[in-house]
Amino acid sequence: MNVALIFAGGSGTRMNSKGKPKQFLQFYGKELIVHTLENFQNHQNIDAITVVCIEEWIPYLQKLVTKYEIDKVLRIVAGGKTGQESIYNGLKAVSSLNYDNPVVLIHDGVRPFVNEELISSCIESVKKYGSAITVTPAIETIVTIDDNKIQSITDRSKCFHAKAPQCFYLNDILSAHERAISDKQTNIIDSASLMKLYGYELFTVKGNFDNIKITTPADFYTFKALYEVRENQQIFGL
Repeated sequence: MNVALIFAGGSGTRMNSKGKPKQFLQFYGKELIVHTLENFQNHQNIDAITVVCIEEWIPYLQKLVTKYEIDKVLRIVAGGKTGQESIYNGLKAVSSLNYDNPVVLIHDGVRPFVNEELISSCIESVKKYGSAITVTPAIETIVTIDDNKIQSITDRSKCFHAKAPQCFYLNDILSAHERAISDKQTNIIDSASLMKLYGYELFTVKGNFDNIKITTPADFYTFKALYEVRENQQIFGL
């Protein structure tokens, strides 16, 4: 079994959205979270979807799920005080589905351009290696800085950006979260960092460059351009 765990807990402050979280802003007639969810809804190998959401926005999300017939969403749960706690809440909800150690694809609700090929590659990587971290190559020079001075310049060919989905077997990622809670490690930035901390090997899947995260007003214009490109490709068969 393969379950998508979608994190939609951000408040949208960087988007300057005046109260509405960015995942619920409308783009081309649909809320951003809907664009994201439909990619997993339409993938033949995704069996279920769990969404972690800001608690007061759960009724609104439930209405959207019904409106757009996203029937693979089986759980919507409230987030926590941190991203780490929110994902843990989502993992417990996945566990409540009583599947036998499913593959869990952890993904940002504001990454609407995850595509079918990437989802498939992530599932295959977990089944082969036990993990799948989506990465894209760094396209600019990476430097380390101390006291406003460049200390080192890293070989760019070895540098990648870690993105999402980040995918694991449920038992592994849930166990790592529970160890972190026991160790009072409460603000780890993402699932890859958490799994690396506890000694798990992390294998990568090359992601698509347009799998961007919509977090700022500038990202909206990038979304618009990418969306129009995709629409034109479908219309003209490109």
